Amino acid sequence: MKYVCLIYGDEATLQKMSKEEMGKLAADSKTFHEALQKNGQFVAFHGLMGTNTATTVRVSEGKTLTTDGPFAETKEILGSIYVIEAKDLNEAIRVAAKFPSARIGSIEVRPTWDWQ
Repeated sequence: MKYVCLIYGDEATLQKMSKEEMGKLAADSKTFHEALQKNGQFVAFHGLMGTNTATTVRVSEGKTLTTDGPFAETKEILGSIYVIEAKDLNEAIRVAAKFPSARIGSIEVRPTWDWQ
């Protein structure tokens, strides 16, 4: 079964990290990504640009309305999306707990469903 891992973090925390800390996080993330690929659990990954590049779209009474930035006012923002393969939710949670980003943020795990 496929699970989406939504990786949240605080942009300010990332901006405050030293080059060494960022380098370690990047290296650990690359190692983790390669491990997911090797064991067949990797499906897809997309990192997201900062919230300053986001646009929220709504349609009200047939009119498209846009707002700069994310809709929710929150400290933690969605930073990356992984899709993984896992036999069940417990396995998906075990995988999510190994994401290096879980040390500085949170990982939301959700099962996917098909249109068919």
